[in-house]
Amino acid sequence: MPAQSVSKPVYLHYTQEELDRCYDQRVWAPNAAAVIARYGEESARARAALRHHADVPYGAHPAQRLDLFPPDGSGAPVHLHLHGGAWRALDKEDVSFVAPPLVASGALVVIPGFSNLPEVRLPDMVAQLREAVAWVWNHVADHGGDRDRITISGHSSGAHLAAVLLTTDWELFGLPADVLKGGFCLSGSYDLGPVMLSSRRLYIDIDAQEEEQLSPLLHVARLRCPVIVGLGEGESPEFRRQGVAFAAAVEHSGGRLARLECAGLNHFEVALELADARTPASTALEGLVHGAFREKRA
Repeated sequence: MPAQSVSKPVYLHYTQEELDRCYDQRVWAPNAAAVIARYGEESARARAALRHHADVPYGAHPAQRLDLFPPDGSGAPVHLHLHGGAWRALDKEDVSFVAPPLVASGALVVIPGFSNLPEVRLPDMVAQLREAVAWVWNHVADHGGDRDRITISGHSSGAHLAAVLLTTDWELFGLPADVLKGGFCLSGSYDLGPVMLSSRRLYIDIDAQEEEQLSPLLHVARLRCPVIVGLGEGESPEFRRQGVAFAAAVEHSGGRLARLECAGLNHFEVALELADARTPASTALEGLVHGAFREKRA
């Protein structure tokens, strides 16, 4: 009787097939298409309801345009939100839904657009977004914002990008080390090592040095502000492990951390929690934006 072949683990206890499944959130969220369609619907309603400036250029690339949602008055805290989409899909128009609760609270919301893979490489995406932060620092006062109160959030791959920005040495870019006063990372990947062992390596073109540089879990010592790490109960096992590991690394480094569990929600559903001011996620984000951070450990 011939011996049966046994698949060997490629990361932790995962076989290649299992790891690939863990980095494909649609496997774990059968309603993904319907929820993503709601992103666009809720965002269109937000843009129709709110005064805003669309497609403000912040860099030379055509994708470097941002939407700015100001409140009434001046001196408002400023919040940037980064869209997800596995680094290769969606755009700023898909996440306008985060603006209404924050604008109603008196915050100025900035949603930058940026290039997706494979039009540019992942390091180029990060470089574009560093330019977005620099633009906000230099110009947001012209729109009624307070550049000394800038916070950032992101969902999915946007959470990864937000975490990279939160762990950036901003003095190398001519900005204050603490230019970002708080971060909310929702359902992200923070260590690219296992990501690059999964099928996502087929479209993420980075070398070993870039993998290390763009893994914020390895650079939490650079954090200069409090961070909220959020997870959906229905995330894939790897996304849950990534979030727990990032939070643990922040704690171990002495950083200020709050953990947020979105009960009963999958990876795509958690993003829409930010559209509803009544949810724990939206409440936590509003507190972060307005400087009322509360440390909570689950």
